[in-house]
Amino acid sequence: MLYRSLAFSLALEMLVDIKHIRRNPGLYAQNAQDRNYKRQSKNSWRIVELSERRQALQKDVKGLLERNNSVQQSLATSATRSSDVAYDSKRPADKESLLAEARSLKEKIKVFKDEETALQTEIEDLALELPNLSSKHTPIGDKPGLVGYINEHPHLETSTAGDLCRSHVDIGSKLDLLDFSASATVSGWGWYYLTNEAMLLEQALVQYALDVAMKRGWKGVSPPSIVYSHIAAACGFQPRDQNGEQQIYSIEQAEKDKAKPALSLAGTAEIPLAGMKANQTLHDKDLPLKTIGVSRCYRAEAGARGVDTKGLYRVHEFTKVEMFAWTMPDDAPSEAFGSSGGLSHSETVFEEMVSIQKEILQGLGLHCRILEMSTTDLGASATRKQDIEAFFPGRRERDDGWGEVTSASICTDYQSRRLATRLKSNRFGGKLEFPHTVNGTAMAVPRVLAAILENGWIEEDGCVTIPEVLRPWMRGMEAIRRKP
Repeated sequence: MLYRSLAFSLALEMLVDIKHIRRNPGLYAQNAQDRNYKRQSKNSWRIVELSERRQALQKDVKGLLERNNSVQQSLATSATRSSDVAYDSKRPADKESLLAEARSLKEKIKVFKDEETALQTEIEDLALELPNLSSKHTPIGDKPGLVGYINEHPHLETSTAGDLCRSHVDIGSKLDLLDFSASATVSGWGWYYLTNEAMLLEQALVQYALDVAMKRGWKGVSPPSIVYSHIAAACGFQPRDQNGEQQIYSIEQAEKDKAKPALSLAGTAEIPLAGMKANQTLHDKDLPLKTIGVSRCYRAEAGARGVDTKGLYRVHEFTKVEMFAWTMPDDAPSEAFGSSGGLSHSETVFEEMVSIQKEILQGLGLHCRILEMSTTDLGASATRKQDIEAFFPGRRERDDGWGEVTSASICTDYQSRRLATRLKSNRFGGKLEFPHTVNGTAMAVPRVLAAILENGWIEEDGCVTIPEVLRPWMRGMEAIRRKP
């Protein structure tokens, strides 16, 4: 599997906590069921079964090794006595018997060792397939919990034709901002051209998000968009999700490169940002380490969900600004490392991420709701996730107009263990630990741009109001109007 490629390529020792799984098989089985990982729900019990077989095998191997040591000692004694003049002439027969037994033991030990290795490999693969345990904050099932709102609900105006509020596709067409026809010819369905002021809006949204986050001390990174497939897998992004839907674009390699690790287009900057510290050791004095990166993102599943395929809401390629952080493990004493308010280290950074998201969306004037996502909506790596959904007037026939524009997740040590990102601190006598990781969207450009077009549209004037916070990057423009 891809994790094997990870270990091979980077010489990593993947340290999934198999002992915890063995001790709590029911917990992991129920967690997999709650998160709709039905195929993996039996993995923990299978791990217990295989572990018992491995222990029995180890006991047998121990007996064989002890007997082999005894035979080797007898052979050594026999060799010493062979030079004795009083040596019994019958001893050579005994020596041949011992040599035959030694050869037999060697073969048996090899067979048992191979079987033990196969069992351990299967145990590790089963453990790696399990999703992270869900947090105490996460609602069980498929219904999220409402946390709160941002900004007031907009006053809705209908179009002159009496239809529902215009969609961003209609508005973009009228104002010459979006070109889906040309992109369909060039790239296919699920791609788009941003033209004229929409192109400027994309850059303005990126700069605005960076400005808000970097004022709070987040460090900028420009990450690669092509990553090793095993790095994506270690972050919790598999080629296909638990429903069999393709998630990631894999890059076909030339025949001469087939032996090299497979490559994929990154679905989010979370992947290369997490991988930036793979096979490295962080120090407690440097945590939390908070980064923010801008990248193009690639999603293979964009065309799979009906009405969402129209317009900018669900596309194959887009620009996103992503926050990613490493924190102390949550069992570390918070007062020693600057945490506050009774929150754990990862929760402190998580709350900061959400506050940045709220500040960005509030400044844009978008009406949003904050949701605590349920178990079935968590990705494999997340223990907890909050989404912020904006109101899209043009989507009122679907989900009452709500659509996700940001998410923030705590992943505990799920990613750091699989990427061999270790932590050195003065705790536990300097024993190496694993930092926790937190990630969150600062700006998903196409969806936010679509929300701005739909919420800023003024029908009688035929224009879109540009949020004031974006105007410094929009050459001073206050509105986008029809071209003459």
